[in-house]
Amino acid sequence: MSEIKACLFDLDGVLVDTARYHYIAWKELAESLGFDFTPQDNERLKGVSRAASLNILLEIGGIKLGEEEKARLAEQKNSRYVEYIARMDSSEILPGALDFLKECREQGIKVALGSASKNAMTILDNTGLTPYFDAIIDGTHTSAAKPDPEVFLLGAKALDTAPAHCVVFEDAAAGILAASRAGMRSVGIGSPETLGEATLVVPSLQQLSVAALQEFFASV
Repeated sequence: MSEIKACLFDLDGVLVDTARYHYIAWKELAESLGFDFTPQDNERLKGVSRAASLNILLEIGGIKLGEEEKARLAEQKNSRYVEYIARMDSSEILPGALDFLKECREQGIKVALGSASKNAMTILDNTGLTPYFDAIIDGTHTSAAKPDPEVFLLGAKALDTAPAHCVVFEDAAAGILAASRAGMRSVGIGSPETLGEATLVVPSLQQLSVAALQEFFASV
C-alpha cells in the first residue's frame, strides 16, 4: 500500500474531549423544549453538522419548527457550547493525542484538521494545539457535512498530498464513511462495533505510534 504522507484529524472525540459539552448543551436545549435527550440519542449526532443535529433533536422530540426558529435554537445551543469551551485548557487533550501529533511532525508527516466544528480555532487555541497543524479545515470552510468527503478533500489539497497518501482519524461512523469516499484510509478512535468500516480501529491515540501505523498500512 502507499506510504502515509499526511494525517487528517477530526477534533471532537479524537484530539480533545469536547463531546460532553455538545451533549450538555443539546440536553439543555431539549429540556427547554419539554423533552429528554439521552446519551443514546446523542450518539446519532456524532460527526453531524449543527443544523443536521438540530433536526435530529427535534425529530426525537416530535417537534416541527420553521427555519427561522430553527436558526434561533441552533444559535442558542452554540452560545451555551461556546461558554463551556471558553474555559477549556490543555488538560482536556485526550490521552496520547499530543504525543502522536508531535511524532507526526518529527517523522515529516503533514498534519491537518478536518472538523465540522465552527468553533475549532477556539478549542485549538485554548488547548495549545494550533501550532501542530499545517492546515486547518473546519466548519467555516465547508458547505457539505460528513459523510460528504469535502472536508478531507480540502485538507488533502491544502497539504498538497494525494488522498491515497492520507490517513483520517475519526470517532464517528459518518467521518469514516467520508474518509472512504475521499479515497483515504482511516483509523477509527473508539469501538469496532460502531467504527467497523475503518481500516484500523484503536481505543485511543495512546495505543498508537506513527511507526506502528506505517507498519500496519504497509501490510494491508
